[in-house]
Amino acid sequence: MASSLFAQTSSGKTVRHHRVSVEDQLQTAELGQAESAIEKKDYATAEPLLKKVVAAQPASYQAWFDLGFVYNALGRIDESIAAYRKSVAAKPDVFESNLNLGLMLAKNKQPGAEEFLKAATRLKPESHGDEGHARAWLSLARVLEDADPAQALEAYRQGSALSPKDPEPRLAAGMLLEKQGKFADAEEQYKQVLTLDPGSQDALVGLANVYMRGQRFPDAEEYLRKVASQRPNEAAPHLQLGRVLAADQKYNDAIAELQAGLKIMPGDVSAQRDLADVYLNAAKYVEAETLCRSLLLTHPQDAELHHQLGRALLKQRKFSQAEQEFLAADKLKPDWGLAYGDLAVAANEAQHYPLAIQALDTRAKYLPEIPVGYFLRATAYDHLRDYHQAAANYHLFLQVADGKYPDQEWQARHRLITIEPKK
Repeated sequence: MASSLFAQTSSGKTVRHHRVSVEDQLQTAELGQAESAIEKKDYATAEPLLKKVVAAQPASYQAWFDLGFVYNALGRIDESIAAYRKSVAAKPDVFESNLNLGLMLAKNKQPGAEEFLKAATRLKPESHGDEGHARAWLSLARVLEDADPAQALEAYRQGSALSPKDPEPRLAAGMLLEKQGKFADAEEQYKQVLTLDPGSQDALVGLANVYMRGQRFPDAEEYLRKVASQRPNEAAPHLQLGRVLAADQKYNDAIAELQAGLKIMPGDVSAQRDLADVYLNAAKYVEAETLCRSLLLTHPQDAELHHQLGRALLKQRKFSQAEQEFLAADKLKPDWGLAYGDLAVAANEAQHYPLAIQALDTRAKYLPEIPVGYFLRATAYDHLRDYHQAAANYHLFLQVADGKYPDQEWQARHRLITIEPKK
């Protein structure tokens, strides 16, 4: 909208301290005509009138301001910024000129926005003083977010103080605090937003995010359910709620929400993968297998999908098929230690003992050895009748098992009795 400068001129309230010449009167009339045209959004009429004024009076800050407004409305950004600069140069202490110039520079990612927005916070608006200052502080805060987050938060605080019923500064501050990992402070800001606007979806989502990151899953669930109820036809709330429920190990509820989201947005591959993972955790291995196979039709070079499918097959005791999927995952992602461990399990169960040993040795290049790894290696060597290596790995397993694997420890001790030479 046009600045209050327009209203001041058209109402004839501008104070003059010198006799107005006939020429000045004509130019003042042209300025008034231009501003009347601006109010009617008749920019084609306003532009030549304003150009005539600034040609005769290059120091007319008000005409330059109006011309900046017209150029902005017409999408002529560079000309708009240049006109606002001339307005500020002609009269540096006008709030509206500094604010608009700062806003234009910020919006178009040009340097210098901070300087003019800071100037605006120190100047007096023509009208609606607190509202104008609040807008200046809010705009300044956004400019400062990346370069100086502390100053940005202070600017948001100033904006909130000037406009206590406006939730926007608090919401923006909450988002910035969340980005900084200051979750308690972000939570406070989001709750203040909800006090002012109980239906604010941004604040509800913000609180849910904060609670998720703090692993407060029941709290996150509460707020995401509110968002989902407000936006039943949008996929995102259902998908996010599904992920929270999965993190809280409420797998059946998670499946229902992920399926609801995918019904709305069936092409969301990330959500499909999440659903496959939840199927695995919920012991719905056939469903996980079906979904992974479907995804692999369009993403055959995706190592993680091969690995997911391998896990689903392994749980169904389809060991040879699982082995092939883990081999495919390792071929596509040769440094993925986790997949080598699963390959070792599948190969061992499929009685492919040399492959199991090879997989365990490769895993050890990328991840620390674990007790189960020693045990698997020992049993593989045992089946191959390499009793020396089997005994060495049984001993390594017993050294680190620490009573956490009673069945395997019993087996290891009894195999050692059988395979080690009697002293």
